[in-house]
Amino acid sequence: MAHPTLRRLAVLFSGALLLVALALAHSREQAQIAVSARALTADATARLSESRLARAEATFHGGPTVTSTGETVDVLVSDSLPAETATPEGWAEFFAHLVHGPELAQLQAYIATIDEVQEICGTRALGCYARDQLVAPAEAAFDTSAAEVVRHEYGHHVAAHRLNEPWAAIDWGPKRWASAANVCARVTRKEAYPGDEGSNYAVNPGEAWAEVYRLMDERTAGITTATWPIISQSFFPDAGDLAAAEQDVLRPWAAPRTRLFTKTFGKKAARVWWIPLATPLDGNVRVSATVPSAGSTVDVALVASNRRTVVRHAGWVGQRVKSLDGSICGQRSMFVRVTQTGLLGRVRVSVTTA
Repeated sequence: MAHPTLRRLAVLFSGALLLVALALAHSREQAQIAVSARALTADATARLSESRLARAEATFHGGPTVTSTGETVDVLVSDSLPAETATPEGWAEFFAHLVHGPELAQLQAYIATIDEVQEICGTRALGCYARDQLVAPAEAAFDTSAAEVVRHEYGHHVAAHRLNEPWAAIDWGPKRWASAANVCARVTRKEAYPGDEGSNYAVNPGEAWAEVYRLMDERTAGITTATWPIISQSFFPDAGDLAAAEQDVLRPWAAPRTRLFTKTFGKKAARVWWIPLATPLDGNVRVSATVPSAGSTVDVALVASNRRTVVRHAGWVGQRVKSLDGSICGQRSMFVRVTQTGLLGRVRVSVTTA
């Protein structure tokens, strides 16, 4: 049996990138799916019209299926596929044995012939995914196995259920992998283009994430071919990237964390307090400092790891409170510097980071 998983996928065909990017809404009984699909030509994206949905002729059987893991996976298989090679039970088992989290319960997967996939998703599309629904072939096409397609698209499904504040994980990838892959810094340098399904598909971090997920799951399954045909080699994952991807699936980042620090400035104490910050994850940072009294001459600043470059100074937001908001974008360590030049006393600092 061929194996499946996918949301947007690009493959090399006739020297061009086959870009698959989709959005769909499925009716179980008639398999009518609203989909945005990427065709072979990099500049030709078409959103399916209602008339195209009405013309979809594929019919499906199956539904929620209990697997050997005890999980229920919603899989429908085309009536056009031979029952001896493609069954809802077989595909449900495949999905259940992917590296996954609770998002699996939200998935509705449609497995079809390649012709039906292209009818539903768009001409020359390999598959499609959006809003918890996935369409993929049960057979290889264009030198791409069904398993590769499904794994890639399931990577998009994972991203759709993960956070990466202040960015959208579906476009940037989930928090831990995106940080390990320096997506923010790459975007700043115009080396990566989140959400670009056109000419910059190969450096779209959302697509890179889906391919990294595919590769990570293949290695978990003992597949070591490590094909990497559609995404820039600069995104090819090392061991750290793959470990971060696995954590994003199994232990998703949920919310920022806040750390509290306190220091009392006395006559004999140093007037500069350096608070080291480990910042392994990209995202927002907020620093708030409560000073001894209103009008205290305390400078609070976020400083780069070199201890010289001031990223931002805190400003007054209350009679005794200074605060600053900034971002972490590739910096893996920073400092909060508190400089006391006036009234002595206790300073309390809270730092909230991704």
